[in-house]
Amino acid sequence: MRAFMDKDFLLETETAKHLFHDYADKMPLVDYHCHISPKEIYEDRRFENLAQVWLGGRNPDGTYFGDHYKWRVMRSNGVSEDYITGDKPDYERFLKFVEALEMAIGNPMYHWCNLELHKYFGIEEPLTLDNAKEVWDKCNDMLQNDPNMTVRGLVRQSNVAMVGTTDDPIDSLEWHEKIAADPTITVKVCPSFRPDKAINISKEGFAAYIGKLAASVGKDSLNSAQEVIDALIERLEFFANMGCRASDHGLDYIPFRPGTMEQANEAFEKVMQGKEISVEEAEIYQTNVLLALGRAYHRLNIAMQIHYSCLRNMNERMYRRLGPDTGFDMISQNTCGGDIARLLSALDEHGQCPKTILYSLNPADNEQLGTMLGVFQSDEVPGKIQHGSAWWFNDTKSGMEEQMKSLANLGLLGNFVGMLTDSRSFLSYARHDYFRRIMCNLVGNWVENGEYPNIESSLKKIVEGISYTNAKRYFNL
Repeated sequence: MRAFMDKDFLLETETAKHLFHDYADKMPLVDYHCHISPKEIYEDRRFENLAQVWLGGRNPDGTYFGDHYKWRVMRSNGVSEDYITGDKPDYERFLKFVEALEMAIGNPMYHWCNLELHKYFGIEEPLTLDNAKEVWDKCNDMLQNDPNMTVRGLVRQSNVAMVGTTDDPIDSLEWHEKIAADPTITVKVCPSFRPDKAINISKEGFAAYIGKLAASVGKDSLNSAQEVIDALIERLEFFANMGCRASDHGLDYIPFRPGTMEQANEAFEKVMQGKEISVEEAEIYQTNVLLALGRAYHRLNIAMQIHYSCLRNMNERMYRRLGPDTGFDMISQNTCGGDIARLLSALDEHGQCPKTILYSLNPADNEQLGTMLGVFQSDEVPGKIQHGSAWWFNDTKSGMEEQMKSLANLGLLGNFVGMLTDSRSFLSYARHDYFRRIMCNLVGNWVENGEYPNIESSLKKIVEGISYTNAKRYFNL
């Protein structure tokens, strides 16, 4: 029986061990999509205890922050919401999580948490209720007193080269500006452009958001779809000047319904007047906005990330109580793959298709995405169109393996831009370690099975590329 989570964790062959320890593990991290706070990086926040880092809490405005992966684990163990997003003491919340974690055999959360304890706190034994108090005390002492356990210290010891935060177009980016001006911050912290609120014309709060977008460009109002597009591109250019490397679209599905700007304007005017519009009218507006932004991304050399096939906030009672992004989302089944291809084709028609990373929450879309990549590649950069890393509910050992196998079957795994945390926690960089082990094990098995030759230079290039250098090239670092 192998020891739990030893130095060769998840590495089944000698080749896998060699590839991980001698190549992958030494590479810097490019965490090009996450949800951490640039303010906390600049202020070099120090957390008081492990519950704050792992479970989060309540923001001053009453909304919640934290890792909803962990919240779902706790709910699945029958834990009262008072211990999850409520105001119970942090140590009691931590114990409730530990109790749930012991039941999480086969769940990546079990691996992630124990990797974080090992990597950042030097704790070798698995976390259980029996040692919870000892772990709690040791971690809290380090979080409160160790100079390497502030936010910047965690980023530095994780060997992070670049962080891509997720930012609304109306954001002033004041914290990014302060970070860029501070020579003591060596990691590159880049804003990412997330314009969903200006695209989701049929969702609650659209009209109010348009007012905020207008104010961000110094106007009293925006009176047409074209003016919305102009405002978004003005903000995008500001983001580009602040070092933006990527945009991100987190839409339920990706529409493509060609229509005139006059039709888009009509739909916009109706919504701003409080009137209902049809799905067709909404999609014409959305398509016009997406096409305009796609052309701007290409011009500014900004990668376009597209996340789709998620049903969000499906528990109405809990949505009313807690708001969005609190762990009540699920996989959706959409048939919009053809529309994504038509969107890219319309951009490609005039040489304006940007670098694009595609993520579906539905793993059944892996092969469709894999075949779509080859339709729109070009000589601008190897792997211009990417099948994004296994996202959210697919961010598991088997999910990562299936995504990489699909990409290898249908494209070039060697040009993959690799892992991201998509996380709100500064301890989540351990997930890059998890991914790299899985990737090296997959490659190592192929080599030892005689499916790929044991050519050192080729394997080094592939493993270092997927770990770091492909993303470095793709995001112009």
